[in-house]
Amino acid sequence: TIDLRSDTVTLPTPAMRDAMAQAELGDDVFGEDPTTIQLEQKVAALLGKEAGLLVPSGTMANLIGVLTHCGRGDEVILGNRSHTFLYEAGGISALGSVHPHALPNSEDGTLDLQDIESAIRQDNVHFPRTRLICLENTQNQCGGRVLQPEYMSQVRQVAKTHQLKIHLDGARLFNAAVALGLTVKALAAEADSVSVCLSKGLAAPVGSVLCGSQPFIHEARRTRKLLGGGMRQCGIIAGCGIVALDQMVNRLAEDHALAQELARGIAQIPGLSIQPDHVETNIVFFEVARENITAAQIASELGKKGVQLLALGPHRLRAVTHFGIEAQDITTSLDTLRKVMA
Repeated sequence: TIDLRSDTVTLPTPAMRDAMAQAELGDDVFGEDPTTIQLEQKVAALLGKEAGLLVPSGTMANLIGVLTHCGRGDEVILGNRSHTFLYEAGGISALGSVHPHALPNSEDGTLDLQDIESAIRQDNVHFPRTRLICLENTQNQCGGRVLQPEYMSQVRQVAKTHQLKIHLDGARLFNAAVALGLTVKALAAEADSVSVCLSKGLAAPVGSVLCGSQPFIHEARRTRKLLGGGMRQCGIIAGCGIVALDQMVNRLAEDHALAQELARGIAQIPGLSIQPDHVETNIVFFEVARENITAAQIASELGKKGVQLLALGPHRLRAVTHFGIEAQDITTSLDTLRKVMA
């Protein structure tokens, strides 16, 4: 089977399995797991932040980020296509009593600066207090689009003017950095807190790291405990994360090249619609332009023929390239897609 559903299906490398077996361990809730401490310091240094916190998932990383910045009844500005708004079970509201103010994401993944400015509440007892702006890089639902550092600087100016914080959902920040030829530090510079995922393109089995200032992470550690995210000998996870950061970042460029190849191939298939120049990283969204077949039907037919991808809406499909997908798999996937659409 060729699995293009997500980069979360990546499996750990032999080096990661070795790291698991050999990791030096302690109790991380007591702050005594040396491998976890090493990973947290490593990620914080890469992102240019003071401290880091290993958590089980990207969803928890974002939830802790928002809950640490915001109190009950506070408001967060985020995109209507952001992962936190769409795919995190409403956690910021359900568990944090934080009010989401969703603005339309532009096609390139950004939020319009004027929209952000207009969404910030005045000081009035009728309104929730605006505390935080959440951005996502790369922006998954916009097609893995990359937010430019210049844009981040512009948002920072708005945030600074209104004394707001910025949280960056950097689940695929390493993809963005590789695509732009920049460091993750440059892309995280304007954010007060950043989450990065180790278990997507970087192929570690589990884990995200939330980074920020020392006082922020001190408070975030308490929030992690509250949510049940404190783990004990989690060096077995952290060890894989260290290997992922050392060995798996540069190869993301291969995923991006294969995504480009896939997009160009899809553009040649009648009945499918795609803008290949919008494919900047490893995520490929395309539309079904025919009335007599749905995205779900296409995904089902492909699945029967050994190619898995996701139908996200009646006419929308997503394919994601990742460690474990080779050039031959793209050729096979395109051939299969042609047959299904014939």
